[in-house]
Amino acid sequence: MNLKVLAKLLGVISLVVGGTQLFPLGFAFFDGEWALEMAYSMGISLGVGGVLFMLGEGGKAESVFRREGLAIVGLGWLLIGFLGSFPFYLTETTPKFVDAYFESVSGLTTTGSSILSSEQIESAPRCVLFWRSLIQWLGGMGIVVLFVAIIPHLRASGKQLLYSEVPGPTSENLRPKIQDTAAILWKIYVAFTLVLSLLLLVQGMNWFDAICHALTTMSTGGFSTKGASVGHFNSLGIEITMIVFMLLAGTSFSLYYRAVGGDWKSFFRDPEWRFYLFVLGLSTALIATELAFHRGGDFGESARVAGFQVVSIVTTTGFGTEDFDQWPSFSRSLMVVLMFVGGCAGSTAGGVKIIRILVIIKNALIATERSFRPQTVRTLKVGSTVVEQDTRETILAFFTVIMGTMVLGTLALAALGMDIVSALTAAAATLNNIGPGLGIVGASESFAAVPDSGKLLLSLFMVVGRLEVFAILVLFSPTLWRSH
Repeated sequence: MNLKVLAKLLGVISLVVGGTQLFPLGFAFFDGEWALEMAYSMGISLGVGGVLFMLGEGGKAESVFRREGLAIVGLGWLLIGFLGSFPFYLTETTPKFVDAYFESVSGLTTTGSSILSSEQIESAPRCVLFWRSLIQWLGGMGIVVLFVAIIPHLRASGKQLLYSEVPGPTSENLRPKIQDTAAILWKIYVAFTLVLSLLLLVQGMNWFDAICHALTTMSTGGFSTKGASVGHFNSLGIEITMIVFMLLAGTSFSLYYRAVGGDWKSFFRDPEWRFYLFVLGLSTALIATELAFHRGGDFGESARVAGFQVVSIVTTTGFGTEDFDQWPSFSRSLMVVLMFVGGCAGSTAGGVKIIRILVIIKNALIATERSFRPQTVRTLKVGSTVVEQDTRETILAFFTVIMGTMVLGTLALAALGMDIVSALTAAAATLNNIGPGLGIVGASESFAAVPDSGKLLLSLFMVVGRLEVFAILVLFSPTLWRSH
């Protein structure tokens, strides 16, 4: 492990985090409140970054290999979660630092689980509300991906950083230079965000709410400037617009690159994207039907709330227009199942990912056929792509670790005194970067009632889910830190 280059690049990441705090600092100065505290927060990030950069003096970024890449990404996310806590803590939005850390990690990992109650969100200063939105936007595409895009001398070592952070079992090269790939991803991301901001503005949101909701929609983060989330606006047009952009955010960004190059048919050729739409459509129809039955046959309104909540949960955004914890049993249960699905690989969405679900289903079908036709040899394909045995094993290992982690987390939270429904859905919601769960962590509640030790555990779950387990687990391996 090259500790000098590790310290140097972690220092650069910290400096980037400090630089982004200029934006909420500007709101604090303009509004005449909490400017000094925001300046202190920015100074802490810049100071930590400066110290780490000096400790890494002499470290060459070109020497980032697999071990260094995993360590930088894993430690980097834990570090920026810590640095992102200070705006919440110093402005007294969250009086306890553990709450500030939870809120920061939730934002950066685009989970959207919040310590703040509806009343606290409504009364929070604009500098804090904007910081909540901004860190979700930075975390959506990945602050490490931004870091790769703006540092040209990383060269080939940037590939390891990008591959370690981009969610999904595969992340294909869009351009020969990895900096070009990262820059293209960010340009697409910024363009979608700007378009959504304008659409929300013309549909009645004020400019501050429009920008904040655009930031947290494209990142599939789900933080809102309103205590009632998107339901506050009670606008069908806004909800439809946000459904469309949540769908876009949950789609692989590599498909957009192909579309820009003129290959629009790539969407319909992509089996993952087709299955993504199928899951969303079927789930919406099932829930809307049950809601309509329980609400006296109002299918239009039932489809409206079901469509928004299904898309919000599958894309792991976590916005709400209605408290789905009050829905009938089947709909509530289906929503819990959907917490594990997620969007497409290479999107800003969390969860297991559609491509992994497809591989697991196809693998199960092949294994079933082999049980009564042992001589049959089947090649597992997703579309025209052959899924090699090592990829299948990695996907199954990932799913096993995720489920095992969730079970252990549920037991740990139950041991802390949480009821089983709240414990299970809190673990699932944070591990899959969704946001709301059921029970005391439901859509109309916050995570404030979770014990402090549980908040720290769930904070770790959020980072584990965002980096898809292995980039965090390897940090506990002694062999990772050996010199050779």
